[in-house]
Amino acid sequence: MSLLEVKNLKVHFPVKHGLFSRVRGYVKAVDDVSLNIQAGETLGLVGESGCGKTTLGRAIIRLIEPTSGQVTFHGEDITRLSGSTLRERRRGFQMIFQDPYGSLNPRMTVEQIIGEAIDIHKLAKTPAARRARINELLQAVGLNAAHAQRYPHEFSGGQRQRIGIARALAVEPNLIVCDEPVSALDVSVQAQIVNLLMDLQDQRGIAYLFIAHDLAIVEHISRRVMVMYLGKVVEMAEAKELIQSPQHPYTQALLSAVPVVDPASKRKRIVLPGDVPSPIHPPSGCHFHPRCPVAEERCKTDIPPLREITPGHWVSCHLATAASAVPAIAETPRADHRQL
Repeated sequence: MSLLEVKNLKVHFPVKHGLFSRVRGYVKAVDDVSLNIQAGETLGLVGESGCGKTTLGRAIIRLIEPTSGQVTFHGEDITRLSGSTLRERRRGFQMIFQDPYGSLNPRMTVEQIIGEAIDIHKLAKTPAARRARINELLQAVGLNAAHAQRYPHEFSGGQRQRIGIARALAVEPNLIVCDEPVSALDVSVQAQIVNLLMDLQDQRGIAYLFIAHDLAIVEHISRRVMVMYLGKVVEMAEAKELIQSPQHPYTQALLSAVPVVDPASKRKRIVLPGDVPSPIHPPSGCHFHPRCPVAEERCKTDIPPLREITPGHWVSCHLATAASAVPAIAETPRADHRQL
């Protein structure tokens, strides 16, 4: 049994207008998404800004109420829970937020920030046990006991994110949703945080839903990778296979934007035409067809199902089959820029 199983999850936000706030439409932020995560594994989630990644992560742990669908955690549908029961189940899943500056209360010390969850779930019997637990968590994320009495403004961005990780670990969760936890950090600090998350996973057996827009980081930390576009899943596969053999044209375009360290290694640069369509009025058929260089007539009318073309490799594209890959997109001419 999977630790987490999501079936046909939808999150639609009403768009209201006029004096009486009548609903004129819906923003389909997450549109019929299904996934599963095994205990101790990392599922990477990538896509452009606005594709619904963060909304999906928040809906899974009920920070946003889903419109429909199921979220099964440890065999229990948590979309049906509320009140004290939901609060109790939340001990099993936590979240690390993108902004290390805005996610910590500036009026609380580090001890209060980390200790709040311990107090809510009554995980320490005495004040001494509580302090010992907080000190242990600080050491686990690379900080020390002296930091417990300081305030968030006294720390760097990387240190604040370590505090956020310690807060998430305080209740010993089985699953952590990591919402772009390194995107606001310097490159050197990003590597430290990613390595810390991997070490904690090895030590504690935590599962991650790792949300990011940087495929290079996602490839490094994830066992499987899922690609979203305009609220829908367009491709999902083992990380190595998806990087080496992307089948969806959108995934191919994302991979072409990943910087290459070796100047001698050439990679086709694919520049997609146009902008991401509005999620209020998404295109008919395949949502990607207005920007897809290999789209056919049927792509404009028929919604491609998410199909398993090879074992473990799922693609939502009419042109993807087990026997033949999606036609390669031609390289886009561009000016020659010096690589730094």
